[in-house]
Amino acid sequence: MAKTDTRINADYGVSPLQWLGVGVMGLFVLIPFYITVFGGFKTIGELRTRPFALPEHWDFTSFHAVMESGPFGQMMLNSLLISTLTVALTVLLASMAAFALVHIRFFGRDYLAAFFTVGLLFPVATAILPVFLLLRDIDLLNSAWGVILPQVAFGLAFAIMLFRTFFAELPKELIEAARMDRCGYLAIYWYVVLPLSLPIIATVGVFTFMTSWNSYLLPLVTLSSVDHYTWPLGIQQYQGAYSTDWPKLLALLTLTLAPAIVFFLFAQRYIIAGLTGGAVKG
Repeated sequence: MAKTDTRINADYGVSPLQWLGVGVMGLFVLIPFYITVFGGFKTIGELRTRPFALPEHWDFTSFHAVMESGPFGQMMLNSLLISTLTVALTVLLASMAAFALVHIRFFGRDYLAAFFTVGLLFPVATAILPVFLLLRDIDLLNSAWGVILPQVAFGLAFAIMLFRTFFAELPKELIEAARMDRCGYLAIYWYVVLPLSLPIIATVGVFTFMTSWNSYLLPLVTLSSVDHYTWPLGIQQYQGAYSTDWPKLLALLTLTLAPAIVFFLFAQRYIIAGLTGGAVKG
């Protein structure tokens, strides 16, 4: 038994080169995050002379100025509304589609699944003009739904792929038992499959929320009124033609990171289970 354990540990051991690679990638993430968070507490002069050092004097002026400005609260509410509705619609539609592709037999099921997979190869930027024209024709420009619906459409391919993989790993005995109890497909989906799918729901929710929360191109093309701006568009308020108020800009970025981090921390215990397949093994 000891030899077996040693062999398993050796097979799954991490080499120093791998640790070095992880450390380098970690630095690429942590250094910009460090500069962003602590840069909001510095003056513009200290940012230019000591960008990587801790603040010599902790200055909360930039944070107070950002939080007390009228557009900040409205932009955060707009972003939160758009991201929340995008997550809800994406999870609902993708889970229903994946359930049908896995547990309902119909002609062309495999071709339809392949069609959804091809959607992963379709860049969002290439569809901006057609999406803009379509939203203009149905009078959804400069509205939250004009951002939500395209984000849901572009996010369905990835979400369906994750849900489909997870649903395929669920015990088939549960589905068969529910059908023997004369449950319809809708009842099986709602009362059997969804309660077992919290890990993949959280995983899809986190990825969708992060994508929607940080989206810039689609809101830029769709929204024209400051009252409907999301926070990425609000960055323009702190960028002038000849200068940029960097302390306020970094303070704004720090404040907007908070909801995404809280949402991620809340759902992180489900994410690994969701990405590695079914939470329940048959």
